[in-house]
Amino acid sequence: MRVHLLPLGRGRFELYAEPVETANDPPAHDAGWIRHALHRAGEQWRHLVDAARLDQATTRLAKWRDAVICRLANSIEEQRTMWMLRSTDDVEMWFPADLTADSAREILMARLATARRFHGIRFAIYLVLFVASGILFFVPGPNIVAYYLGFQAFGHLQSWLGARRGITTVTWTLVPSDDLAELTGLAAQSRASRNTRIVAIAERLGLPRLPAFFERAAG
Repeated sequence: MRVHLLPLGRGRFELYAEPVETANDPPAHDAGWIRHALHRAGEQWRHLVDAARLDQATTRLAKWRDAVICRLANSIEEQRTMWMLRSTDDVEMWFPADLTADSAREILMARLATARRFHGIRFAIYLVLFVASGILFFVPGPNIVAYYLGFQAFGHLQSWLGARRGITTVTWTLVPSDDLAELTGLAAQSRASRNTRIVAIAERLGLPRLPAFFERAAG
């Protein structure tokens, strides 16, 4: 697994990784119903996200629904790295070459400690709210509020577990990267002026989703 220490400007850093893309072919005909159901759910979720990000809703309810879907999709993007740490023992962390390895490791451990604390608190909050949302059981139709709160609680729990494992179990190998060092200077530039260079850096690093994540995180 490879993780990247992204410089976001003003001394801020974020850990970022992308999963290895695999073909989303349907499972074999004789596969269990759970695999088929998960595949269908994944396909439906991707279609929902794609449609929501087109921002073509016309009614207030549809706009609210799309906003919730986009928020969940962004939450998945932002927590993916911590989720991936739950199931690995050895990780390469690429860091900006203008940092020393000792400084990069110190930042890494600080980010993991912050993530563990943040996601632990958020998990507790969303769990309480999820339980409290049971009072909406009498409302006709699916309890979208409960779905949202349940997903958030589950996601923050997985992130907390990943951050804890990153601190206590994972073996980290640090690798300097000139491409990440180039990002340091771009964080302070306007979006219009830096977009082309960020896309080029993402291509060299093999991270197609990096530009969108960087723009959200760097602001």
